[in-house]
Amino acid sequence: MFLENTVNHKEQFGWIEVICGSMFSGKTEELIRRLKRAQFAKQKVEIFKPEIDTRYHDDMVVSHDANEIRSTAVPAAANIAILAQGCDVVGIDEAQFFDDEIIRVCNDLANQGIRVIVAGLDMDFKGNPFGPMPALMATAEYVTKVHAVCTRTGNLANYSFRKTDNDKLVMLGETEEYEPLSRAAFYHAMRKDQEGKK
Repeated sequence: MFLENTVNHKEQFGWIEVICGSMFSGKTEELIRRLKRAQFAKQKVEIFKPEIDTRYHDDMVVSHDANEIRSTAVPAAANIAILAQGCDVVGIDEAQFFDDEIIRVCNDLANQGIRVIVAGLDMDFKGNPFGPMPALMATAEYVTKVHAVCTRTGNLANYSFRKTDNDKLVMLGETEEYEPLSRAAFYHAMRKDQEGKK
């Protein structure tokens, strides 16, 4: 269970929280939960997502469970720094789709006294660290790794296996294109794919 930091009013710095894991692990659900708690506490909250994420709604961050919160889609991380002025809490969904500028933006916001909550995939469909996520996890005060349930074994899943034959790094999709797999299931699925391409 994640517990928010107790506020020391003498320290004028914020912090970074990273929520990471595979697809279907509840990252966005947890992000929305934390942001709604902050809104309930009458804190000024702004939520951002990359413009590329158009799966559910243009102006909402939406979880797979259809839980949602109003957001602003931005073309680049630099826009977040401009739009987040005067906020107490900033939420960022699908952070893996931003370039490395997101790392500086998150740290600058935290240094200005803002609580920054970032959600994103920690690994791509090949099982490699995804974009800026490793650096965000390294500089964050809090990292929460959430897990899905493996569709083949029922064990905890931390890999996002792509079921379609597409090698593009960024490919939006849902259950038709991806499935969460455990380490063992992912290893066997990747080996089977490689053998099929020979």
